[in-house]
Amino acid sequence: MRKVILAILILSLVLVGVACSKNDKPVIGIVQIAEHVALDQSYEGFCKALEDNQMLDKVELDFHNAQGDMNNLSTIADRFVSKKVDMILAIATDSAQAVAGKTKDIPILGTAITSYTVAGLVDSDEVPGGNVTGTSDMNPVAAQVALIQELVPTVEVIGLIYNSGEDNSVLQIRMAKEAIEALGLTCQEITVTNTNDVTQAVQSIVTKCDALYIPTDNTLAAAMAQVYSVTLESKTPTVCGADTMVYDGGLATMGISYYDLGYQTGLMAIKVLAGESTATMPIQYASASDLVTINGQVAEEIGFVVPENYVDSVIYPEA
Repeated sequence: MRKVILAILILSLVLVGVACSKNDKPVIGIVQIAEHVALDQSYEGFCKALEDNQMLDKVELDFHNAQGDMNNLSTIADRFVSKKVDMILAIATDSAQAVAGKTKDIPILGTAITSYTVAGLVDSDEVPGGNVTGTSDMNPVAAQVALIQELVPTVEVIGLIYNSGEDNSVLQIRMAKEAIEALGLTCQEITVTNTNDVTQAVQSIVTKCDALYIPTDNTLAAAMAQVYSVTLESKTPTVCGADTMVYDGGLATMGISYYDLGYQTGLMAIKVLAGESTATMPIQYASASDLVTINGQVAEEIGFVVPENYVDSVIYPEA
């Protein structure tokens, strides 16, 4: 009998020890607003940074995709707070705003967010001042607009399409308008509220412009197949804010790598886990890049002739 009791006690201690060892792993709650290539690559880059620094096996990742539903975002944020995760990775602006509204204590790292100040997430980029910091996907908007004029010298009117509910898209469109005006061109704009609006909106705007510009807008990024379908029929050159959008059907971009941006965020996460404060950790930006990407398949389909100086920039996405 004593042996049985002793065995039970030993087993109990072992189980408690296992439970404690599991709880000793820091938990990183990860919330992604929706599924599309740019955001997926941000997450992949984040994980790769942890792996390269021998941290991936030392943390527990609790990943949730909100599938574009704001109610899901709120539920996920509540889950992280009640679970008392050690850190939150918020992929995209809406994700960061949702979790930041639920906790002022848990460190939050954002990525795929254009402006943290415009989104009301930090006091300033230099000194965030709270529990939120991260990386910005601010793209070279003026250079992208200039690329349109370079690729389509006859362009007079540039169409702009974006979700007016995305603060970062509004900021980019304002910058695009300034760049368009500086080049002596004009613009036409149209807005959407969700992916269901995209096809009709693109059908409308392509009748009013010579080329289309799409910022790093989550709604449009998730609906590039629809954009591609319409612009293919209308033969409208489309310059996008990110290379992932070009892979999904846009014509060209001069932009950033979301994988690299996620990797950069992962390196920041390691510092936070080591005890550094988000309040004094500046927002980081993607490395400056003048890398042009042109979708060769789209170019051929719309009858666009790639300039000789950009022949090496042509890619052919895998089917």
